[in-house]
Amino acid sequence: MIKNLIATCAMITVLLSQAVSAQELTLGSKAPKLELKKFIKGEEVKSFEKGKIYVIELWATWCGPCRTTIPHLTELQKKFKDVTIIGVAIMEEDQSLVPEFVEEMGDKMNYRVAIDLVAEDADPNEGKIVTNWMNPAEQQGIPTAFIINGESKIAWIGHPGEMEEPLEKIVEGKWDLVAEAKKLADAKAIEKKMRATFGRLQQLFKQFSDDGDPKELLTELDTATTEMPDKTDIFQLFRFQVLSLAKGSADEAVELGTKIVESDKGEDAMLLNNIAWFIVDPSRETKADPKLMKLALKVAIKADKLAEGEDPSIADTLAKAYFDNGNLENAVKTQERVIQLAEGTRMAADPGLKKRLRQYKKALEAAAAKEAEGAEKAPKK
Repeated sequence: MIKNLIATCAMITVLLSQAVSAQELTLGSKAPKLELKKFIKGEEVKSFEKGKIYVIELWATWCGPCRTTIPHLTELQKKFKDVTIIGVAIMEEDQSLVPEFVEEMGDKMNYRVAIDLVAEDADPNEGKIVTNWMNPAEQQGIPTAFIINGESKIAWIGHPGEMEEPLEKIVEGKWDLVAEAKKLADAKAIEKKMRATFGRLQQLFKQFSDDGDPKELLTELDTATTEMPDKTDIFQLFRFQVLSLAKGSADEAVELGTKIVESDKGEDAMLLNNIAWFIVDPSRETKADPKLMKLALKVAIKADKLAEGEDPSIADTLAKAYFDNGNLENAVKTQERVIQLAEGTRMAADPGLKKRLRQYKKALEAAAAKEAEGAEKAPKK
């Protein structure tokens, strides 16, 4: 139980850190040198020219959210024809997969694409773009985009899905870089406060694990929500996870989980996936309440629909939710889809995918055999 909570705390702390400025690379910093292995689509760019605006977007073939943003980037390139958008594939275990992926995407990925420069035999996480851009800017996840203004300075850093408005203002010369830098400095102060809060929460997580009483932890979450109302969504997610683990709190957990799913946050496929997986995660120390498992299935189905059935990690969660709810046939069918979707990605190397498929098939066969045996023993009319 405590492992799940601490892991969640660490995950959200990382997510928060993505929203604040970095000490080494932030808004107003001169853009680092563009060191790339090669361009596989579009004209090569060797350096940033004065007076021109660039977007450097970090992505990977194995990253589901990255694939989701590709059509949006293509639309932005159409809209801002004078802006040079470059999608840089980073952290690829097998860089040969990138050209194949880009070719398959065709016009759906209609902007420049390049591959990070990684030294021979080096770890994929040690590429030049990762070490000179991503890490100094304290960006822990992808996709991440950098907008470089006409003075070759970083004017914006963030998720490419949120880039259109700042990019338009930068193009039109209406972007107040000094003011935006101050906003990030203020955000960093908030992050410091958040880290202190999460430190306290981690202590209470351990206490909760030791005595099983969530009262003090829930009280601390109430206090944090009051002090930082703009982070209510994050604290709600924490509360849901605590309630889903606390004895006798399944009804309250389902109520809160349903509230989150039915809010505007319920359109975020990955958030829904995280909620469902927390319930059905095979590594859970205790099996979730049946009411929670039903919620997990409902949430996983919605997440899969939002992802249009194309995200293997979301489908993997859905298959487990089907299995935990006794729908063995759909569990097998969905897990087979997971394995197909995972081909050519990092997920394909996860032995758990095929292990779960074998588990689901075995259970389905056993159920079918039991049903057949029951039919044979039933009295004939």
